[in-house]
Amino acid sequence: MNLENVYLNVIKERFNGIKRLGDDTIDQLTEDDIHWTLNEASNSIAVLAKHISGNMISRSTNFLTTDGEKPNRKRDSEFEEDSLTKHEMIAVWEKGWSILFETLEELEGEHLLRDVYIRGKRTIVLEALERQLTHYASHIGQIVYIGKQLKNNTWVNLSIPKRQSEEYFE
Repeated sequence: MNLENVYLNVIKERFNGIKRLGDDTIDQLTEDDIHWTLNEASNSIAVLAKHISGNMISRSTNFLTTDGEKPNRKRDSEFEEDSLTKHEMIAVWEKGWSILFETLEELEGEHLLRDVYIRGKRTIVLEALERQLTHYASHIGQIVYIGKQLKNNTWVNLSIPKRQSEEYFE
């Protein structure tokens, strides 16, 4: 296996891993939880899910042939709170992930150094993938943090719980 294919496998695993964190958090939340915000400046989990999905759809659709910021994307509306149900939010979330994963499956090692554009700025595929991974991971970190705060004592840990590290080395 060559380095390019190893990288593509690793990046797919990383995207799958951060999706799992989001999925496992969303599974623990109620309808009210997904719309909770701390203040006017913060985003709800529903808004974050819409934004992540909107970004994935824009960036991943025709990834190799068109600018990653599609003219039909309405980015500002992604940050508007609306009355999405949890079921509807999950459908939006899954649509974005589906398009991202379809695009990742189409990529081959030879594409990694190919030029693509995001908002008119030239970059290479490898950098665009890393940019997306970092962007989504930061927002999913927000989702996990909000979920953990909302669920408090009923939160089901998504990794090694506090003060239990030693148990995972036995």
